[in-house]
Amino acid sequence: MDYLRILLNARFAKMEERGASAVEYGLLIAGIAAVIVAVVIVLGGKIKGAFTDTCSAISGSGSC
Repeated sequence: MDYLRILLNARFAKMEERGASAVEYGLLIAGIAAVIVAVVIVLGGKIKGAFTDTCSAISGSGSC
């Protein structure tokens, strides 16, 4: 009976660790996404200008 209790405790401990890892990875991904959004907001105009300049250079002031 003690063996079964030990086995079940070990199994549930692993499940809790997996759950914690999933939460940590989720928070990490959310943080990275927040940084990407902030960079796009701050540099949005410059990025748009760079793409417009590139499009104009390729198409010769076509429909950009």
